[in-house]
Amino acid sequence: MPRNKSGSANGGVIGKTNKSSFGKCTVTSKTSTGTITTQAATRVVQALIIAGGGGGGKGNGGGGGAGGYLCTEIIVCGSTPYTATVGGGGASVPAPASGVAATSGANSSFSTATSTGGGGGGSHDGPDAQGFRGGRDGGSGGGSGGGGPAAGGSGTSCQGNDGGAATPGNTGGGGGAGAVGASGPGGCIAGGAGLSSSPLSCSTFSAGGVGNGPAGGNAPDNAGGGGRGASSGGPGASASGNGGSGRVIVKELNKASGVWSIQSQFSAKSQGTWPKPSLSPFSAQFLVIAGGGSIGGSGGGGGAGGYRSSVPGESSGGGGSAESLSPITVCTTYSITIGGGASGGQPSPTPRPQGNDGSNTVFANPAAPITSTGGGGGGAPGDGATPGRSGGSGGGGAAYNGPTHPGGSGTSNQGYAGGTATSSGGVITTAAGGGAGAVGTNASPGVMSSSTSTPGYQGGAGLASSITGSPVYRAGGSQQGNYAPSPSSVGPAGQTGSCQAGAANSGSGGTNGGSGVVILRSPSDTDITVTPGTNSVATLPSGEKVATFTVTGTYKANKFV
Repeated sequence: MPRNKSGSANGGVIGKTNKSSFGKCTVTSKTSTGTITTQAATRVVQALIIAGGGGGGKGNGGGGGAGGYLCTEIIVCGSTPYTATVGGGGASVPAPASGVAATSGANSSFSTATSTGGGGGGSHDGPDAQGFRGGRDGGSGGGSGGGGPAAGGSGTSCQGNDGGAATPGNTGGGGGAGAVGASGPGGCIAGGAGLSSSPLSCSTFSAGGVGNGPAGGNAPDNAGGGGRGASSGGPGASASGNGGSGRVIVKELNKASGVWSIQSQFSAKSQGTWPKPSLSPFSAQFLVIAGGGSIGGSGGGGGAGGYRSSVPGESSGGGGSAESLSPITVCTTYSITIGGGASGGQPSPTPRPQGNDGSNTVFANPAAPITSTGGGGGGAPGDGATPGRSGGSGGGGAAYNGPTHPGGSGTSNQGYAGGTATSSGGVITTAAGGGAGAVGTNASPGVMSSSTSTPGYQGGAGLASSITGSPVYRAGGSQQGNYAPSPSSVGPAGQTGSCQAGAANSGSGGTNGGSGVVILRSPSDTDITVTPGTNSVATLPSGEKVATFTVTGTYKANKFV
């Protein structure tokens, strides 16, 4: 057998040899700084590196910027210890400090890659310089404090976005990995959305902190979120929120050359193991969720995006049964459109506007097209009091001084209605948005009103699906922030907490609705291609393939026997 110049028996094929890595796809997650020792045959790892989020500002304070979100491949050596550094969250501005800037989050790193800590939020009481009134730079930039013109902090390229800027009367939300922080008057200015697009985790990381929100509001640990900016300053004021600590997730990859020697191919064909394409169609499980609706201007909660599922043993939204599996033709390209979450209704001017509806999500399968309807926007209180808007799940109603306003209706087999608001005696009431699993909570002078605050998570519950291998709640309704405080951004059944945006790719309602998602699960003998690269394909222990679409793209399948 002739040999090439390198001396390898290669059947006459001469070319570059690609380095192989056999890391067994082992995944290690670090929530505190420690060591990860690679396996002997590992040569390439994929790392998701989340830095610590920035602390929130005080006194119409800007939201803290999210920690940097970095997903990258790194060349490593086998049987070698590498330090995974997990950055801490930035400190809040303590009470009753005045003219003090919030602290930025700390960097996280693995091997040669570093993710930058989120920028601290600006404080109203400080000078205009960046880091006092203006937000600090970071992985994502901190939002600016109110009281005068000031820029939001700048985000780091390929890791995050800018914080919201401030003009007189406005405050900025912290930048997030998925969006720029908002800017506006009043309370609860939305931070930029986080991301859940990494193939290493479907959890949402690196969301920007809310600007000018209720006191407190620490970001959850190990998610890299920005802290909440506090709404008041001066003596007697409460502290703003701390940023959340980061996380490092490392997957040791199996990667081998795409060039086979002639001997290897001949041996595989002789043994009947060489793959052969099949033109047989197959059926895929699907989960299709639309974008969530937004709250009305200081009004009713946003409804969740429509929730349609064909996963055996699970349900579609609104009490519907699982649908039939989706028929897939091999070697055919299918278009998938991911519905965006709605932008929030502004708290002024009067009459305040209703919230906006989320956008539809579409799996364009000609044999069985699937469309989930965007979530309904919440009603608005005050002189322009309105009902919630209809959608996949309906937005919550809002009432003032007498009239009753119902929640918007949900779509059959996709979601539930929003809650109804009743009022009397000059009291403003704001009902919660509906979710895929339950109706939003009704509001009255004694519940979620300007006279009675109701803690907890009042939005309609979402639904849990194990289509990705483990149960995850999505498509929860939101509550209105001013009259219903909650301890963190996401409730136990996927509801969105007060003054919080819906999580990215959850379809939940919020100050800004969460974007939608499409997930397709196919048999183990399929080979799946998705575009663009933001979307991902994972292999379950059963060998089944799971394609997750967080942005609009295409799906194509081959099958082998």
